[in-house]
Amino acid sequence: MKLTKIGHPAIDIDLAYATSNNIAGKRLYMDSDALLHPDAATALHAAADILQAQNLRICVFDAFRPAYVQQKLWAVLPDPEFIADPEVGSDHTRGIAVDLTITDQSGQPLDMATGFDEMVQQSHHNRVDIPVTAQQNRLLLLGAMALAGFQHNPFEWWHYSLPNAENYPLING
Repeated sequence: MKLTKIGHPAIDIDLAYATSNNIAGKRLYMDSDALLHPDAATALHAAADILQAQNLRICVFDAFRPAYVQQKLWAVLPDPEFIADPEVGSDHTRGIAVDLTITDQSGQPLDMATGFDEMVQQSHHNRVDIPVTAQQNRLLLLGAMALAGFQHNPFEWWHYSLPNAENYPLING
C-alpha cells in the first residue's frame, strides 16, 4: 500500500512520536513525515478545508504508525481504552487514523481541556465537567471531522479514523 504524505495549506505537522515529548518518553519515529492511506488523506484535507473557511487550522500529532511503534506504545501503556493491542492492530497501523487538534491562524492550539495523549477521563468525548469553551472546541473538531467522513474515538478527543477499518489491511512499514 502506498501511503500519502499529508500536505495542505491549513495543516501543520507536529508528530509527537518524532520527539521525546510523548507518553513513551523517547523518540519513536526517525522521520517527521505524516502519512495516511489515500482515503484518509483525502478526508483529512476535506476537514482542513472546512476549518480553513473559519480561519482555523489543523495540527497533526500522529497519523500512520508502524507496527513496531504500536508495540512500544503498548509496552508503556497496555490499556486498550487508550492504546490498541498490537496483536490486533490499530487504525493507525492501517493508515486510516489521525490524532489532531485545531489551532488558530498563528498555530496556537484551541483549548480542549486536556492535552494530546493525556490519558485521563477528561479526555473522553462528551465530557461536561470541562470548561464550556473546551466543549465547544471539541464539538467544532468533531463536526469538521464527521463532515469529512471520519468517526471519533469516545475515549480520546484527538483521535479520528475512517469507518469500516476491517476494509483496510494492516500496513507493514
